[in-house]
Amino acid sequence: MIFGEIAVADAVGTRLAHGVRTVGLSLHKGHVVTAQDREALVAEGVATVIAVRLEPDDIGEDEAASLIAAAIPPDHLRFTPSATGRINLHATVNGLFVADRAAIDRFNRVDPAITIATLPDHASLNAGDMVATIKIIPLAVPGSLVRKAAGVMASSRALEVKPFASCRVGLVATELPTLKPSVMDKTRRLVEQRLRPSGSRLTNEVRVPHRAPELSKAVAEAARDNDLVLVFGASAVTDINDVIPAAIRAAGGVVEHVGMPVDPGNLLVLGRIGTVPVIGAPGCARSPKENGFDWVLARIFAGENPGSEEITGMGVGGLLTEIPSRPQPRDLRAAERPLSVTALVLAAGRASRMNGSHKLLAAFDGQALVRRSVEAALTAGPARVLVVTGHRAEEIEAELSGLDVDVIRNPDHAQGMSTSLRAGVSALGPGCDGVAVMLADMPHVTGADVRRLLDVFAAAGGQAVARAVSGGKRGNPVVLPRATFSALLQLEGDVGARHIVESAGLDIVDVEIGEAAHVDVDTPEAVLAAGGILKG
Repeated sequence: MIFGEIAVADAVGTRLAHGVRTVGLSLHKGHVVTAQDREALVAEGVATVIAVRLEPDDIGEDEAASLIAAAIPPDHLRFTPSATGRINLHATVNGLFVADRAAIDRFNRVDPAITIATLPDHASLNAGDMVATIKIIPLAVPGSLVRKAAGVMASSRALEVKPFASCRVGLVATELPTLKPSVMDKTRRLVEQRLRPSGSRLTNEVRVPHRAPELSKAVAEAARDNDLVLVFGASAVTDINDVIPAAIRAAGGVVEHVGMPVDPGNLLVLGRIGTVPVIGAPGCARSPKENGFDWVLARIFAGENPGSEEITGMGVGGLLTEIPSRPQPRDLRAAERPLSVTALVLAAGRASRMNGSHKLLAAFDGQALVRRSVEAALTAGPARVLVVTGHRAEEIEAELSGLDVDVIRNPDHAQGMSTSLRAGVSALGPGCDGVAVMLADMPHVTGADVRRLLDVFAAAGGQAVARAVSGGKRGNPVVLPRATFSALLQLEGDVGARHIVESAGLDIVDVEIGEAAHVDVDTPEAVLAAGGILKG
């Protein structure tokens, strides 16, 4: 392929390396110049173009990508049509993506012009997920290189999707007085959720005391009737002779591995009774967050037979996102450090539905609502209280006289709640671990309610969202960790933080505070119904 600047008079048959845009003409990159194009270019005053001229063995980008894709076994894969030298590969089933790193590397080293990028090896996926993309970098490449690259794919299983197969799964859980039945009930629901992608089903659950003799009998019975046995211990495994591995051996099985280099997931036990795998689940598997337990499950559902060799090879990439509710988080020093949480009271709204009155000046038990809300924040004992004002700011701030708070005026309050959130979060400072967002028009939220939210946030190590609920339905206030601050600073319009709470991928701990979580006063009628007296 010959690349360079070519006179328009000689450009017929070449492919444009750069598009041409003029007032009366638009030719895109890759376009093959025709005699008609040449006349149009001359008419537009274009003297030269940046283009390529193919040599006898060259193959265009789309054809090259298609030839390579054709060499990949199509089992459980869907290929998109080639466009701009790219073909995407998608899974057609729920399964496990498996890549041969050496083969993929050989392919990508044929020539820099020919590339493929894939998901990580042994990634779980759903039908429709993209697993790889082939991309030809230039507009054309020598056919000899394309054939060499295609040969790599044809001579190896460089990538494949192994479909999940359904299994009958038995669940055995051990009991101790310290483990609440509600925790075990939640664990069962999470297990059933984890089985759905493979079409597997939980045949039964047995709960026995946390002792090897009782557990051994239950595991042996479960192995007779199922393809897989999961054991959730009431206490974490600490030794190869602990209750769960001892019970597997007593049931006539073998313990293949205790522990794994995946965190969370270190305390996993893998054994077998005959051909039936038995997994002693780590405590983190009681959380829906990804952990090492999920990795082993996926391999079994995909028909693999993981053992000690496979588990000890999971260390690279095995540092997963921390589960903040774990009893022993990674950073113990951080867990011991008192968290610094700021209460952010939003009091800048226009009160547009109040017919001229201001809801925050309404009296509740002889006190302006805004002062009542701010005093609730102070009573909870956060590190600091910030109040964002805007509409009728002077009157609102006068009601806060004598309180130990910092006031921030939001000049853009008319543009919606997001501007007040941004103003408050911008003032939090580098040492702030979380922010308790409070709405100043919620008269029944007490300092004790806010304190409960702060305590839950602290118990989660400052890594989870603590959210007030009423009857299980989400409400306010809400405590947000530092990980959400950058997203809060990007909010726009009259919106709050709900979308961030639900899309941040963080654990959400709901705290029941009763009707107070839902009662706000946006109208005169609502003020009166909540026990207030209209003023101002």
